[in-house]
Amino acid sequence: MAGRTVTRADLCEAVYQKVGLSRTESADLVEMVIREIAETLVDGETVKLSSFGTFTIREKGERVGRNPKTGEEVPIAPRRVMVFKPSNVLKKKINDALAPEPVAE
Repeated sequence: MAGRTVTRADLCEAVYQKVGLSRTESADLVEMVIREIAETLVDGETVKLSSFGTFTIREKGERVGRNPKTGEEVPIAPRRVMVFKPSNVLKKKINDALAPEPVAE
């Protein structure tokens, strides 16, 4: 399932087209939103976007992994990872878009 990647420039263009701000204002708005989400996550807080989903930070402890080529055990350091959990509204929208249209008889 090959799809197109949506970039910051695409988001800026969408804001420009749909909201009517200038291209510069649209780019600034998109950058501010992305920056605010990133800073909130760095601070360890949760970001919840209604009808879209929730971004959270999860702590992962140290563990032992394996190099798939050599089979050698390698320690993996503890780290923080970002997790996204889509909302039920977003899941339904995605699944409805994949469902075949009923055939009218």
